[in-house]
Amino acid sequence: MEKLGILAGAGKLPVECAREAQKLGYEVYSIGLLPESDPEIADFSVEYKFISVAQVDAIINCLKENQIEQITLIGKVTKELLFGGGILPDARALQIIMSLPDKNDDTIMLAFVRELANEGIKTFDQTLLIRKLMPHRGTISGREPSESERRDMEFGFMVAKELGRLDIGQTVVVKDRAVMALEAIEGTDACILRGGKLANGGAVITKVAKPQQDNRFDVPTVGLKTLESMAQVEATALAIEADKTLLVDKENVIKFADEKNITIVAI
Repeated sequence: MEKLGILAGAGKLPVECAREAQKLGYEVYSIGLLPESDPEIADFSVEYKFISVAQVDAIINCLKENQIEQITLIGKVTKELLFGGGILPDARALQIIMSLPDKNDDTIMLAFVRELANEGIKTFDQTLLIRKLMPHRGTISGREPSESERRDMEFGFMVAKELGRLDIGQTVVVKDRAVMALEAIEGTDACILRGGKLANGGAVITKVAKPQQDNRFDVPTVGLKTLESMAQVEATALAIEADKTLLVDKENVIKFADEKNITIVAI
């Protein structure tokens, strides 16, 4: 039986990945990288351990001890951990960080992927096992967007692509074709709350893949928490990039969106 390692951040996505891997016959070994990592992943794993994301040497040693030669990195791990002082990097992590020309998302992740590769561990496409979670073009929720919402979606898409090209973030908050907030280190939900508050209701959220998106990490993802953040600031519309954004817990997301009269469109 082929072995697969899952390095799991926060959210439900790692659980979905482990479930699909198990169905396909993989022997799954999971490592939770954060205290917030969902322990349900253990139900679909031969072995589950918690090892802090900053303990790179321990992560690699665990994978090698279990003779794992391929892994997927999946789930939310925000870059603010680097700056908040909440984690203590080991010597190997510090060496990687000190070698970086900058601390952009792709720079950090590519350095980690290279470190794994140097140990004979291949990182593969996050979406390989869960591509069915990527909606095709069209309206996903019950309500169609208004003309003004659709214009804001198109404007937000253009701005978000440029934001992604600069490797800053993937999410933009717009109202009346004016940018309320751009995602940076704070992450999607904080960006929505900040921009939605400034919009004073009626904000449109757009989330896209980077033009240079590497599907081994940081694939754009939305889920129920995204919608809950939107409802908190009375945002009315969410646009995601069709065939390139993962939609987690689709049934509950649509139910919540319809209850809150939020339109969701893959564009």
